[in-house]
Amino acid sequence: MDQNKLQGADLNPTAVPGDIIDVTARQKRGGASVESEGNAQSSTRSGTRPPSVPHRPETGYDTGQIETYDVLGQGLTYESLTAKVSDVVLKRRVSWGFAIGLATALALLAVLGMSVLYAILMGVGIWGVNTPVGWGFDIINFVWWIGIGHAGTLISAILLLLHQNWRTSINRFAEAMTLFAVACAGLYPLLHLGRHQYFYWMMPFPNTMALWPNFRSPLVWDVFAVSTYATVSLTFWYVGLIPDLAVMRDRATHPFARRAYGALSLGWRNSAKHWDRYGKIYLLLAGISTPLVLSVHSTIAFDFAYGVVPGWHSTIFPPYFVAGAVFAGFAMVLILAIPMRALYGLKDLITMRHLENCAKVMLATGLIVFYGYIMEVFFGWYSANKYESYMTFNNRMFGPYAPSYWALIFCNGIAPQILWWKKMRTSIPVLFGVSLIVSVGMFLERFVIIVTSLHREFIPARWGMYYPTFWDWSTYAGTFGLFFTLFLLFCRFMPVIAIAEMKELLHHQSHHGSGGHDDHHVEQGNVGDVETLDGTAHSSEPRTVPRGALPAGVAAINAPSGSA
Repeated sequence: MDQNKLQGADLNPTAVPGDIIDVTARQKRGGASVESEGNAQSSTRSGTRPPSVPHRPETGYDTGQIETYDVLGQGLTYESLTAKVSDVVLKRRVSWGFAIGLATALALLAVLGMSVLYAILMGVGIWGVNTPVGWGFDIINFVWWIGIGHAGTLISAILLLLHQNWRTSINRFAEAMTLFAVACAGLYPLLHLGRHQYFYWMMPFPNTMALWPNFRSPLVWDVFAVSTYATVSLTFWYVGLIPDLAVMRDRATHPFARRAYGALSLGWRNSAKHWDRYGKIYLLLAGISTPLVLSVHSTIAFDFAYGVVPGWHSTIFPPYFVAGAVFAGFAMVLILAIPMRALYGLKDLITMRHLENCAKVMLATGLIVFYGYIMEVFFGWYSANKYESYMTFNNRMFGPYAPSYWALIFCNGIAPQILWWKKMRTSIPVLFGVSLIVSVGMFLERFVIIVTSLHREFIPARWGMYYPTFWDWSTYAGTFGLFFTLFLLFCRFMPVIAIAEMKELLHHQSHHGSGGHDDHHVEQGNVGDVETLDGTAHSSEPRTVPRGALPAGVAAINAPSGSA
């Protein structure tokens, strides 16, 4: 390739990131290196490949439908990776499956709007709540949706701090899943108030009536915990999106799309200063988000543990709830990832290793949850408290809601044990089926904890049964419409995989071969090779690097002097 042409690309401010990629600076060659290169060329002509020459697979085929157990699929380059993720938004036409899914989600969203409007007009009496069971589907679904969102924060923050590189393919849509789940969860406490117009009274603010929230109530703690969780998660998600929004801006052809992505990218120019600030704030937000994984659901567990109610008043609830939240969250990650990778041809980015690792986390947290179930039974027996014993054995196990209890034991305790076998962990139908079963089981767990502890009070004259009404089910189904509408729109307009982080992973794996990924790009000894869009390699002299052509974290190191 002409050297002047390469330098012209450096000076072109509109060069698409990843068009021309200089892998690293050329090392000085000695006589032995030149001789070995000549031997390599002669060996290539004879049909054999010497060990010193890296293998470069052909890049003209789509690897998105090929299963692999590596963190990244074979044959990926910086440009092909960028094109694969960005083209889902910029070039891919809306399929019939996507249109049908979005139409179904919008229909459910309309049901939610109707149910919420009717609840505001008529009051919460349209629900199945009654005198003994004051908390029904509203609090059950609130806890369930909050739990689903915890996997996104764990994948994004905790696994980032632990340097788990397999998180890079699934962290973006897992973070989006967190935001949408929190949006669904936040709807229920507002409706549960009854007097919805006074929702702002839950926040402390100076007022002439001198009314202040009761800060000793865990319900008030929920307001601060959930609002903080939503704010930090939204900030963390958006900051991670900024470099990818700049890529979308540079690759978009429609004027409106270029302006929209340009405004959202906040003037990102891929300079060393930008990468330095980005790395610092991203790590800082990860550190802030990590304790939220533990604190938010622990605070929600206090809603029950602080109440002197048999079945609730237990110190095991905070860790038990946190493990259950991660358990349900990873089940939802698999429910979303399995169809998405097949629909968009992303099997070389969201590989079988990601699915298997999610299954392992789900198995580990499932064992913790199952241990909590066993301890509840043990406490009911060992405490010698007749109320706890009655609640555990007479009411939950063999009472009117016994089918729900034994169903949750099967869903959350027995069904996930199939994941001990690798063959089952790597079977797509089994993973999807177990994830659905776990999601149902976690809903039943919240139902059993709340309803069975409330429907039989200390005075038998106040005993009653709880039956969800049509409006309970319609509101619950409507939140699925809200969730999947937001998620499908996110998949349509935003990159579902973190392009910048994937480029960084691709760079590290091509140079160091970590994570079981073959060194099929360029080894550190083969410096000076330039990879073009067609996957061919050309040798050139040392030169400056086009801004945007290197992955995250590498551009700041190798940026030309004065470009920052």
